[in-house]
Amino acid sequence: MGGIRWVGFDGDDTLWKSEDYYRQAEQDFEAILAGYIDLGDRRMQQHLLDTERRNLKVFGYGVKGMTLSMLETAIQLTDERISARDLHRVIEIGRTTLQHPVDLLPGIREAVEAIARDHEIVLITKGDLFHQEAKIAQSGLADLFHRIEVVSEKDVPTYARVLQELEVAPAQFVMIGNSLRSDIEPVIQLGGWGIHMPYHVTWALETEHGLGEDVPNLVSVTGAVELPAALADIEGRAG
Repeated sequence: MGGIRWVGFDGDDTLWKSEDYYRQAEQDFEAILAGYIDLGDRRMQQHLLDTERRNLKVFGYGVKGMTLSMLETAIQLTDERISARDLHRVIEIGRTTLQHPVDLLPGIREAVEAIARDHEIVLITKGDLFHQEAKIAQSGLADLFHRIEVVSEKDVPTYARVLQELEVAPAQFVMIGNSLRSDIEPVIQLGGWGIHMPYHVTWALETEHGLGEDVPNLVSVTGAVELPAALADIEGRAG
């Protein structure tokens, strides 16, 4: 139909809630460190973010990498004074976050079903393999997708590989997601299309991107109910 053959969906904060649980984990982590340091003076959030950024290439994305970065941050900011008991509490924060429920965003099942009736659809999500596989299974959406990709990074080489394996040209591919950095920008750079569906909260590292304000191949929506119409608009232009 039209010029679009495949449609990609992001997982976290596009199909189901995710960042809310990470924010809760950070608040619980702050509560532990508050017993050792003045959180305002030590810029705990920035220190944790810098540690996570530095560790991404080692630990990857996801809860496990976040937990290891929290442990490193706690040890550094307390000058190694933090107790074994509180370090164990940090580990439990990670365990709890890994076990969070999978809550679909409003209207997303209906939107995915509608788009899947006329297009091949692929789920492209990044993060820890075990955690992502568990969330996909619990979501109840897996059977709707013709292909599922769990990747370690969402960048131009990754999308180029996926599109090559799907045997689809970038101009015939649309990616739907909440992150301009990970879901949209690499696809636009390849010559594809993007539908941006912002989530109410975004991890700081995902806000860093190079897209300008006026991108011809990008459509923005406010919720899942608008996705089929946004895709139809793109098809009209792509066709």
